[in-house]
Amino acid sequence: MNAEAPAVITGLGVVCPLGIGRDAVWEALRSGKSALRAITDFNTAGLTARVAGEVQGFDPVVYVKPRKALKVMARDAQLSVAAAGLARDDSAIADGGLDPERFGVIFGGEVIRSPLEEVAGPFRASMIDGEYDFARWGETGMTACYPLSMLKILPNMPACHISIGHDARGPNNSICMAEASGISAIGEATRVIQRGQADYMMAGAASSRVNAYDLLRRQMSEEMSPSADLERAGRPFDTDRDGQTRGEGAAVLTLESRAHAEARGAHIFAAVLGWGTGIDPRIAGRGFIGDCVRFAVERALADAKLTPRDVGFVVAHGLATRQGDLAEAAALRKALPGVPVFGAKGYMGCLGVACGAVETALAAMALDQGYLPPTAHCDKPDPECGLDVVHGAPLTTFAPACVVVSYTAAGQATAVVLAK
Repeated sequence: MNAEAPAVITGLGVVCPLGIGRDAVWEALRSGKSALRAITDFNTAGLTARVAGEVQGFDPVVYVKPRKALKVMARDAQLSVAAAGLARDDSAIADGGLDPERFGVIFGGEVIRSPLEEVAGPFRASMIDGEYDFARWGETGMTACYPLSMLKILPNMPACHISIGHDARGPNNSICMAEASGISAIGEATRVIQRGQADYMMAGAASSRVNAYDLLRRQMSEEMSPSADLERAGRPFDTDRDGQTRGEGAAVLTLESRAHAEARGAHIFAAVLGWGTGIDPRIAGRGFIGDCVRFAVERALADAKLTPRDVGFVVAHGLATRQGDLAEAAALRKALPGVPVFGAKGYMGCLGVACGAVETALAAMALDQGYLPPTAHCDKPDPECGLDVVHGAPLTTFAPACVVVSYTAAGQATAVVLAK
C-alpha cells in the first residue's frame, strides 16, 4: 500500500444543468449565469418548489449502447452512463490500454424514484371505489408492474451499467450515503488506487430529483424554496435565503496513480490529497448542528497533511436553508478560518446524491484553470454566517489546494482535499 502517493484526476465527465461535457459546463460556469429554470416537465400546482436545475437537451440514445439497455435504465442510470463515457474520453485512455482486472468503479447511489407514469397503473389497480387499498397491492398492484421495474430502481444499477459498458472487472462498489455519497465514492476509489488494487478507477454519483413524486415528498420533510423568481431561488449563505432547490445530474472522475498517469502522458487536473468523514451527535430536540462538517474537514486536512493556510478555497455544501447554512458556516469558521467559500447550488440546485461528485469536478476545473466564479444568487452574504463568500466577482488568485464538502440531513458529512 502506498498511502503517501496521491491519486490523480485525469478525466472529468459531467452531465448537469450547466451543460453536458466538461467544456460546456466550464463555459457556463464562467459566464456566471445560473441554470435554474421554471419546471416545465410537469404541472407544479400544489408544490412548494417550482424552480429546479434540469439537464437540458439530454438524449440517452446518444450515450447508451446497446440501445436496448434503456429498457432497464432509469434517468439516474442514463445520466451516470453518459458521464462515465465522457470521463473516459476526457482522460484520453487508448482503446485496449487498460487491464480490465485493474479497472474499477465506485459509485454513489440511492433508491431511484420511479416516474409517475410507471407507478400510476399499479396504483390504480390497487384502488377500490376511488381509494387506494394496501391489501390489494400484493394481489393486483404488483402484477400490473413492469416485470423489470426493480432493475431500474436499485441503487447499485448505475455502477453495474458503467462496469458492464466499459468491461471494468476490478474493484466495484456502490455507496448509499445520500448527499455524502459522491465524495465518499471518490475517497474510496482513491484508497483503492493507493492500495495498488487498480490502475484506473471511475468514481462519481448520479441522481435525478426533478420529478413530482420526489418534490412532493421533500416538501413535507425539508425546507424547500417557494420562490418562482429565477434570480432569487437557491441562495447559499445569502441573508434572504429561504430553502433549497432541487436538481439532477451526474459526474464521473477518472482516477489513477500519478506514476500510471505520467507514464501515458495524461493531463492531470488535480491530485486527491486527503479525504475525511464525520457525523453529528444526535441530541434529542436538536436538528443538524454541523459538527460533522468540522470533523470531516479536519480529518481530510490531516490526511492530506495540510493546514488551513494551505487551502485557497472551499466548495461548501451551501444548501441555502436557514439553519443548515448557519450550522455549516459555524463549522467552516472553526475548521477553515478565513478561507474563501464558494457555493455551487445557486447555479444548479441540490443534485442529491450527485452533488458532491459534480461539485468536486467543478473544483478540479477551477484549480486547473486558476479561476473560481462568484457564488450565484448570493448578493447579500449573511453576516451571521460570517464567511468570506466569493460573490460579485471571481477569485483568480488562491493557494493551489481546495476542500469540497457535502453533508446530509441525517448528520453525515464528507470532505475531500484536492491540489493543483
